[in-house]
Amino acid sequence: MSENELRLIPVSRLTAGGRWRAEAMRSYSVDQLLWFTRGQGRLTVGGVTRGFGAHNAVFIPAGTMHAFHFGTQVFGTAVFFARDHGLPLPGQPLHLRIREASDQIELTSLLDNLQREAEGDRPARIRAMGYLAGAVSVWLERQLLDHEDALAASDAARRLSRRYSDMVERNFASDMTVSDYAARLGVTSTHLTRVCKAICGTTASDLLSQRKFSEARRLLVDTDIPIKDIAQGLGFHSPAYFTRAFGQRMGASPGSIRRDG
Repeated sequence: MSENELRLIPVSRLTAGGRWRAEAMRSYSVDQLLWFTRGQGRLTVGGVTRGFGAHNAVFIPAGTMHAFHFGTQVFGTAVFFARDHGLPLPGQPLHLRIREASDQIELTSLLDNLQREAEGDRPARIRAMGYLAGAVSVWLERQLLDHEDALAASDAARRLSRRYSDMVERNFASDMTVSDYAARLGVTSTHLTRVCKAICGTTASDLLSQRKFSEARRLLVDTDIPIKDIAQGLGFHSPAYFTRAFGQRMGASPGSIRRDG
Protein backbone atom coordinates (compact mmCIF):
# COMPACT_ATOMS: atom_id res chain seq x y z
CA MET A 1 0.00 0.00 0.00
CA SER A 2 1.49 3.32 -1.10
CA GLU A 3 1.77 6.01 1.56
CA ASN A 4 1.66 8.75 -1.08
CA GLU A 5 -2.01 8.42 -1.96
CA LEU A 6 -5.29 7.89 -0.16
CA ARG A 7 -6.46 4.27 -0.15
CA LEU A 8 -9.77 2.65 0.80
CA ILE A 9 -10.28 -1.04 1.51
CA PRO A 10 -13.14 -3.08 2.98
CA VAL A 11 -12.73 -3.63 6.73
CA SER A 12 -12.86 -7.37 6.08
CA ARG A 13 -9.57 -7.14 4.21
CA LEU A 14 -7.76 -6.02 7.37
CA THR A 15 -7.63 -9.72 8.24
CA ALA A 16 -6.24 -10.76 4.84
CA GLY A 17 -3.38 -13.14 5.49
CA GLY A 18 -4.78 -14.13 8.88
CA ARG A 19 -6.87 -12.65 11.68
CA TRP A 20 -3.68 -12.05 13.63
CA ARG A 21 -2.93 -9.06 11.40
CA ALA A 22 -5.96 -7.20 12.76
CA GLU A 23 -5.66 -8.56 16.28
CA ALA A 24 -1.93 -7.83 16.61
CA MET A 25 -0.86 -4.66 18.39
CA ARG A 26 0.64 -2.43 15.70
CA SER A 27 0.65 1.08 14.27
CA TYR A 28 0.64 2.61 10.81
CA SER A 29 2.72 5.52 9.56
CA VAL A 30 -0.39 7.21 8.09
CA ASP A 31 -3.67 8.42 9.58
CA GLN A 32 -6.52 5.92 9.42
CA LEU A 33 -10.33 6.15 9.58
CA LEU A 34 -12.55 3.12 10.04
CA TRP A 35 -16.26 3.33 9.36
CA PHE A 36 -18.17 0.28 10.61
CA THR A 37 -21.58 -0.20 9.02
CA ARG A 38 -22.51 -3.64 10.37
CA GLY A 39 -21.35 -6.06 13.06
CA GLN A 40 -19.53 -5.58 16.32
CA GLY A 41 -16.23 -6.25 18.05
CA ARG A 42 -13.66 -4.82 20.41
CA LEU A 43 -10.86 -2.34 19.83
CA THR A 44 -7.83 -1.16 21.76
CA VAL A 45 -6.54 2.22 20.59
CA GLY A 46 -4.00 4.34 22.42
CA GLY A 47 -4.22 2.27 25.60
CA VAL A 48 -8.04 2.28 25.87
CA THR A 49 -10.24 -0.75 25.11
CA ARG A 50 -13.84 -0.30 24.01
CA GLY A 51 -16.53 -2.26 22.21
CA PHE A 52 -17.70 -1.04 18.80
CA GLY A 53 -20.74 -1.68 16.65
CA ALA A 54 -22.55 -0.55 13.54
CA HIS A 55 -22.29 3.11 12.57
CA ASN A 56 -19.17 3.70 14.63
CA ALA A 57 -16.34 5.86 13.30
CA VAL A 58 -12.82 5.27 14.64
CA PHE A 59 -9.99 7.64 13.78
CA ILE A 60 -6.44 6.47 14.48
CA PRO A 61 -3.60 8.99 14.02
CA ALA A 62 -0.33 7.82 12.51
CA GLY A 63 1.94 6.13 15.02
CA THR A 64 -0.86 5.13 17.41
CA MET A 65 -0.73 1.58 18.79
CA HIS A 66 -3.97 -0.31 18.19
CA ALA A 67 -5.60 -3.70 17.68
CA PHE A 68 -9.04 -5.01 16.71
CA HIS A 69 -10.99 -8.13 17.55
CA PHE A 70 -13.75 -8.48 14.99
CA GLY A 71 -16.93 -10.43 15.50
CA THR A 72 -18.48 -12.29 12.60
CA GLN A 73 -20.07 -10.37 9.75
CA VAL A 74 -18.31 -7.05 10.35
CA PHE A 75 -18.60 -4.69 7.39
CA GLY A 76 -17.31 -1.21 6.70
CA THR A 77 -14.51 0.77 5.11
CA ALA A 78 -10.95 1.48 6.20
CA VAL A 79 -9.47 4.73 4.87
CA PHE A 80 -5.70 5.21 4.86
CA PHE A 81 -4.86 8.86 4.24
CA ALA A 82 -1.81 9.90 2.23
CA ARG A 83 1.25 10.62 4.36
CA ASP A 84 1.35 14.32 3.38
CA HIS A 85 -2.39 14.92 3.14
CA GLY A 86 -2.27 18.45 4.58
CA LEU A 87 -5.73 18.04 6.15
CA PRO A 88 -6.71 19.33 9.62
CA LEU A 89 -7.33 15.83 10.99
CA PRO A 90 -7.48 15.15 14.76
CA GLY A 91 -4.22 14.63 16.62
CA GLN A 92 -5.76 12.14 19.07
CA PRO A 93 -7.66 8.86 18.57
CA LEU A 94 -11.44 9.14 18.30
CA HIS A 95 -14.29 6.67 18.64
CA LEU A 96 -17.65 8.17 17.73
CA ARG A 97 -21.02 6.41 17.77
CA ILE A 98 -23.07 8.05 15.02
CA ARG A 99 -26.79 7.82 15.73
CA GLU A 100 -28.32 10.26 13.24
CA ALA A 101 -29.23 8.54 9.98
CA SER A 102 -28.42 11.67 7.97
CA ASP A 103 -24.86 11.73 9.37
CA GLN A 104 -24.43 8.02 8.63
CA ILE A 105 -25.61 8.51 5.06
CA GLU A 106 -23.34 11.52 4.58
CA LEU A 107 -20.14 9.67 5.49
CA THR A 108 -21.11 6.54 3.56
CA SER A 109 -21.77 8.68 0.49
CA LEU A 110 -18.43 10.51 0.83
CA LEU A 111 -16.55 7.21 1.08
CA ASP A 112 -18.47 5.72 -1.86
CA ASN A 113 -17.51 8.72 -3.99
CA LEU A 114 -13.90 8.49 -2.81
CA GLN A 115 -13.82 4.81 -3.77
CA ARG A 116 -15.27 5.61 -7.19
CA GLU A 117 -12.61 8.22 -7.84
CA ALA A 118 -9.83 5.98 -6.51
CA GLU A 119 -10.82 3.12 -8.81
CA GLY A 120 -11.52 5.28 -11.86
CA ASP A 121 -9.45 7.22 -14.35
CA ARG A 122 -11.53 10.34 -14.86
CA PRO A 123 -9.85 13.71 -15.43
CA ALA A 124 -8.80 15.58 -12.27
CA ARG A 125 -9.18 12.36 -10.27
CA ILE A 126 -6.49 13.24 -7.71
CA ARG A 127 -7.90 16.72 -7.15
CA ALA A 128 -11.39 15.29 -6.70
CA MET A 129 -10.09 12.82 -4.12
CA GLY A 130 -8.41 15.68 -2.28
CA TYR A 131 -11.67 17.62 -2.09
CA LEU A 132 -13.59 14.56 -0.90
CA ALA A 133 -10.94 13.78 1.73
CA GLY A 134 -11.30 17.37 2.92
CA ALA A 135 -15.06 16.86 3.23
CA VAL A 136 -14.39 13.75 5.35
CA SER A 137 -12.19 15.82 7.67
CA VAL A 138 -14.99 18.38 8.00
CA TRP A 139 -17.46 15.59 8.78
CA LEU A 140 -15.16 14.33 11.53
CA GLU A 141 -14.76 17.80 13.02
CA ARG A 142 -18.51 18.37 13.11
CA GLN A 143 -19.25 14.95 14.62
CA LEU A 144 -16.73 15.53 17.39
CA LEU A 145 -18.70 18.62 18.40
CA ASP A 146 -21.94 16.62 18.67
CA HIS A 147 -20.79 13.22 19.97
CA GLU A 148 -18.86 11.98 22.96
CA ASP A 149 -15.46 10.48 22.16
CA ALA A 150 -15.41 7.00 23.71
CA LEU A 151 -11.59 7.02 23.68
CA ALA A 152 -11.17 10.41 25.35
CA ALA A 153 -8.44 10.59 28.02
CA SER A 154 -11.01 11.98 30.42
CA ASP A 155 -9.42 11.03 33.74
CA ALA A 156 -6.00 10.39 35.27
CA ALA A 157 -6.15 6.64 34.69
CA ARG A 158 -6.94 6.99 30.98
CA ARG A 159 -4.26 9.63 30.57
CA LEU A 160 -1.67 7.36 32.17
CA SER A 161 -2.72 4.39 30.05
CA ARG A 162 -2.49 6.49 26.88
CA ARG A 163 0.93 7.87 27.85
CA TYR A 164 2.15 4.33 28.50
CA SER A 165 0.75 3.11 25.16
CA ASP A 166 2.43 5.98 23.32
CA MET A 167 5.71 5.33 25.12
CA VAL A 168 5.57 1.61 24.28
CA GLU A 169 4.98 2.41 20.62
CA ARG A 170 8.09 4.59 20.56
CA ASN A 171 10.32 2.20 22.51
CA PHE A 172 9.04 -1.38 22.13
CA ALA A 173 12.11 -2.37 20.10
CA SER A 174 14.36 -1.55 23.06
CA ASP A 175 15.11 -3.70 26.10
CA MET A 176 13.08 -1.45 28.42
CA THR A 177 11.06 -3.29 31.07
CA VAL A 178 7.72 -2.32 32.62
CA SER A 179 9.65 -0.99 35.61
CA ASP A 180 11.63 1.26 33.26
CA TYR A 181 8.45 2.60 31.69
CA ALA A 182 6.83 3.14 35.09
CA ALA A 183 9.86 5.07 36.32
CA ARG A 184 9.72 7.36 33.29
CA LEU A 185 6.01 7.91 33.88
CA GLY A 186 6.59 8.70 37.56
CA VAL A 187 4.52 5.82 38.96
CA THR A 188 5.18 2.38 40.39
CA SER A 189 5.00 -0.67 38.14
CA THR A 190 2.21 -2.01 40.37
CA HIS A 191 0.11 1.11 39.83
CA LEU A 192 0.80 1.09 36.07
CA THR A 193 -0.27 -2.55 35.83
CA ARG A 194 -3.44 -1.86 37.83
CA VAL A 195 -4.37 1.06 35.57
CA CYS A 196 -3.69 -0.84 32.33
CA LYS A 197 -5.80 -3.74 33.56
CA ALA A 198 -8.70 -1.41 34.34
CA ILE A 199 -8.52 0.71 31.16
CA CYS A 200 -7.47 -1.73 28.46
CA GLY A 201 -8.20 -5.09 30.03
CA THR A 202 -4.61 -6.34 30.13
CA THR A 203 -1.53 -5.84 32.23
CA ALA A 204 1.25 -3.42 31.39
CA SER A 205 3.61 -6.35 30.82
CA ASP A 206 1.17 -8.08 28.48
CA LEU A 207 0.59 -4.90 26.47
CA LEU A 208 4.34 -4.54 25.97
CA SER A 209 4.71 -8.21 25.04
CA GLN A 210 1.82 -8.03 22.57
CA ARG A 211 3.45 -5.12 20.75
CA LYS A 212 6.92 -6.65 20.72
CA PHE A 213 5.90 -10.13 19.57
CA SER A 214 3.32 -8.85 17.08
CA GLU A 215 6.13 -6.94 15.38
CA ALA A 216 8.31 -10.05 15.51
CA ARG A 217 5.60 -12.09 13.78
CA ARG A 218 5.12 -9.43 11.11
CA LEU A 219 8.85 -9.39 10.38
CA LEU A 220 8.97 -13.19 10.26
CA VAL A 221 6.09 -13.41 7.78
CA ASP A 222 6.68 -10.32 5.65
CA THR A 223 10.50 -10.13 5.46
CA ASP A 224 13.56 -12.35 5.09
CA ILE A 225 15.43 -10.76 8.01
CA PRO A 226 17.32 -13.49 9.88
CA ILE A 227 15.71 -14.54 13.15
CA LYS A 228 18.79 -13.57 15.16
CA ASP A 229 18.64 -10.06 13.69
CA ILE A 230 14.91 -9.77 14.47
CA ALA A 231 15.67 -10.77 18.05
CA GLN A 232 18.44 -8.22 18.37
CA GLY A 233 16.36 -5.50 16.72
CA LEU A 234 13.59 -6.03 19.28
CA GLY A 235 15.86 -5.71 22.30
CA PHE A 236 16.57 -9.39 22.99
CA HIS A 237 20.20 -9.98 23.92
CA SER A 238 19.98 -13.71 23.20
CA PRO A 239 18.38 -15.31 20.09
CA ALA A 240 17.76 -18.43 22.17
CA TYR A 241 15.82 -16.45 24.78
CA PHE A 242 13.84 -14.73 22.01
CA THR A 243 12.95 -18.09 20.47
CA ARG A 244 11.82 -19.48 23.82
CA ALA A 245 9.82 -16.38 24.76
CA PHE A 246 8.26 -16.15 21.30
CA GLY A 247 7.15 -19.78 21.45
CA GLN A 248 5.59 -19.31 24.87
CA ARG A 249 3.74 -16.21 23.71
CA MET A 250 2.70 -17.25 20.20
CA GLY A 251 2.35 -21.00 20.61
CA ALA A 252 4.81 -21.76 17.81
CA SER A 253 8.49 -21.25 17.15
CA PRO A 254 9.78 -18.35 15.01
CA GLY A 255 10.94 -20.87 12.41
CA SER A 256 7.52 -22.48 12.06
CA ILE A 257 5.79 -19.10 11.87
CA ARG A 258 8.15 -18.07 9.08
CA ARG A 259 7.63 -21.36 7.25
CA ASP A 260 3.84 -21.54 7.58
CA GLY A 261 3.03 -17.80 7.34
